Amino acid sequence: MDSMDNRELLERRHKVLGTHSPLFYEQPLHLVRGEGVWLWDADGKRYLDVYNNVAHVGHCHPRVVEALAAQASTLNTHTRYLHENIVNYAERLTAKFDDSLSMAMLVCTGSEANEQALRMARQHTGKQGIIVSACAYHGNTEAVSELGTAFMPEAATSKRVKAVPVPDSYHGVAGVAQDDLADAYANSVKGAIDAFEEEGIGFAGMLVCPLFANEGLVTLPPDYLRKAVGHVHAAGGLFIADEVQAGFGRSGKHWWGHQFENVLPDIVTLGKPMGNGHPMAAVIARADLVEAFGEWGMYFNTFGGNPVSCAVGMAVLDVLEQEQLLDNAVQVGAFVAGGLRALQQRHDIIGDVRDKGLFFAVELVEDHGRRAPATAAAGRLINAMCQRGVLISRIGPHDNVLKLRPPMPFSKANAEQLLDTLDTCLAQL
Repeated sequence: MDSMDNRELLERRHKVLGTHSPLFYEQPLHLVRGEGVWLWDADGKRYLDVYNNVAHVGHCHPRVVEALAAQASTLNTHTRYLHENIVNYAERLTAKFDDSLSMAMLVCTGSEANEQALRMARQHTGKQGIIVSACAYHGNTEAVSELGTAFMPEAATSKRVKAVPVPDSYHGVAGVAQDDLADAYANSVKGAIDAFEEEGIGFAGMLVCPLFANEGLVTLPPDYLRKAVGHVHAAGGLFIADEVQAGFGRSGKHWWGHQFENVLPDIVTLGKPMGNGHPMAAVIARADLVEAFGEWGMYFNTFGGNPVSCAVGMAVLDVLEQEQLLDNAVQVGAFVAGGLRALQQRHDIIGDVRDKGLFFAVELVEDHGRRAPATAAAGRLINAMCQRGVLISRIGPHDNVLKLRPPMPFSKANAEQLLDTLDTCLAQL
């Protein structure tokens, strides 16, 4: 498809979706096919996908497609009827958590999961206040948009949400030694809790991604999260772990991001990778919280947890386990991280490299002293990478952190292409 056809498609999109409906890259891609870690555009050009955690086990994985089609051709209905798929999947999923996290509420999107978690925390505590980070995104419904301190306008005016500083060891806090950072950042959580109580709003809980992914996959000060959650529980609040990006083995060493920090959530929310592109999400919580909430106000979701979705979810778990994709995340992840740190030695613009399995953040800075964000350069770089057939994105408070988060079957050969292309593009900045 020539550029004229793409421009025409873009104009049609603007007319029907609006001019502010977001698109990646200066020259938007017209994608038509996916397989494994690859995507193809309308002209037949192939792209290495180093961003997409929706296609968690690879685009159009045949095992997942087969499971979806087989159940869709047999029966699909809601959870008010008994069906083995629903129970089997919920049992298998909850078995991957601590024994205390024994019940599931199945929904369709991460936004729904986080909204339900907020309802449960507020119902349990009888209070309203929620703590998030200062660069958070947890969905796009009205209830969770006020949590979106990264870019949602509702977050700027909400009285029910307080943002605490991102616990970032690389940038730190002025005047605070590295050894004291964990206490300094955790004390900001305590301060927000106290402020909620003083304002008469009360404190219900803290909701964060345990890897602080949107914040830039920051390196947490040792023991920060345990100390912060200690303040949360001491005040009677709940800790909600948003595992939409961190979960389903992304880190390789653990199924869930909170296990890295050795903390136990009261509620966990799941989303994107759960269905490999099929809309699936869930709330995993303590049985007492689920039962108490159900007694207070029944929760029902027409499409959440339907038999087709649960068949898909089971297939995703099958692939993760049988193709040993968590082990792959450890091995290939270490290879990529080593390559990125080698690039850091050659390119002064790379200030910091951070990794968790098959999740990487490369922070670009204008100088290593002030660590000022190289935002414009990051924008040029992701577009240059796209032109050379490698798809990445950027995140962080200043949009200067390269976000690399490929599908889990990513190989060392794929990694070499990523590293070689990144090296070339960095050299041309």
